[in-house]
Amino acid sequence: MSKLIPTQNVPDFAVPMTDGGKFQLSQRLGENFTLLLFYRGLHCPICKMQLRDLQHNIGKFAKRGIDVVAISMDDQQRASKSAEDWGIDELMLGYGLSEEDARALGLYISKGRPGSPEPTVFSEPALFLVKPDQSLYFASVQSMPFTRPSLDQLLQGIDYALANDYPARGELAQAALA
Repeated sequence: MSKLIPTQNVPDFAVPMTDGGKFQLSQRLGENFTLLLFYRGLHCPICKMQLRDLQHNIGKFAKRGIDVVAISMDDQQRASKSAEDWGIDELMLGYGLSEEDARALGLYISKGRPGSPEPTVFSEPALFLVKPDQSLYFASVQSMPFTRPSLDQLLQGIDYALANDYPARGELAQAALA
């Protein structure tokens, strides 16, 4: 598993969208940030709550010059069912993230439990803020489905960062990997 380092480039990737479009990171970088929320998929009730919360707050992110997209490894059918069943109609919803791209992004990968509604393979949750130059500003990568970052706290942090030209933190992790 690779580890993304703040201030370094986030690998480019593309996924189809439930609205019929396509999301490609390098082509959809926001004015201030792009928020990438990686969710487990249709089987995850915590993801349902998180995506509904994100959709409810999407205008707050837009006012701050932040493009928002939620992405899973689900196939088109499962992603469309998530959008329909969860009432996701304003939030960009991507699907079909490949395992290779998930690993390149440093996401944790899990296998479905036998007899559960989980797909064979899926990524665990993560949230990234990517700067307009495609460098990583913020990352929260999880190995379990619970304890997601608070969107209200994230918005407060973004306000502080934008008002104070606050730099990305954790950039020295590269030295430890060398």
